[in-house]
Amino acid sequence: MTARSSAARPWRAVAGGVLIDIRVTPKGGRDAIDGVELLSNGQAVLKLRVRALPTDGEANAAVIALIAKLLKFPKSSIALERGGTSRVKTLRLAGDAAAITSALETMTKAET
Repeated sequence: MTARSSAARPWRAVAGGVLIDIRVTPKGGRDAIDGVELLSNGQAVLKLRVRALPTDGEANAAVIALIAKLLKFPKSSIALERGGTSRVKTLRLAGDAAAITSALETMTKAET
């Protein structure tokens, strides 16, 4: 079971950018953000859903495209760090960490 948390943030600044933990629902009917939630282990994740199937990396590509579109960020600056075949993934967004975290804060406030 998951619980909503507005205090927990699924992203953290690292050298050269930001790491963001996400939980993906493939074949979700639409490409969208469903907000920030805590998993049962206490990990904060940004919940995403994508229309793409979880085969041949289609869902991973759709996740990167969605994040890039919402943040107005180049897809080439977003990489899958961990979780290629898992629903829980970590993305690395290369760039100015302060600007990226500000954009993530704005995006998640607009989605909740």
